[in-house]
Amino acid sequence: MDNEQSRPPLTEFNFGQGPEGVIFEETVSVVEGVECDVYCVKDDISKDLGIIRIALGHKTPLQRVLKGEKTVEGHVSGEGVLVITRTDGNEEIYPVSEDVNQHFSIDVGIGEKMQWQASENSHLEAFEICIPPYEEGRYEDIE
Repeated sequence: MDNEQSRPPLTEFNFGQGPEGVIFEETVSVVEGVECDVYCVKDDISKDLGIIRIALGHKTPLQRVLKGEKTVEGHVSGEGVLVITRTDGNEEIYPVSEDVNQHFSIDVGIGEKMQWQASENSHLEAFEICIPPYEEGRYEDIE
């Protein structure tokens, strides 16, 4: 993915209780226009961090959470929306931009669906915290 906002890997991230050290592991190509930088957390094997970069007009796969104690999605930079479909079928749409929701984060429960979508005019960068750390089979791709 041609990513204009490339920058050095993070060395710390605020998980809500203040900054914690993180260690870059790898960059994963998710789908066309979407990459995820994967980080482990120093001195805390209970969680990991993904920084998701979404190119103009692209979106992450629509995914259903199948397992895990806690999944947190949040906005880092750029403009777009996070769409969450709760288990009762209610769809929640969270617009994010540089001006709005700068500290936005929300939990996504087991059985719920989620998808990030970048606007046509801006890239979007989001974070994902997985407790316990991500492993294959945590999510089911719907589309």
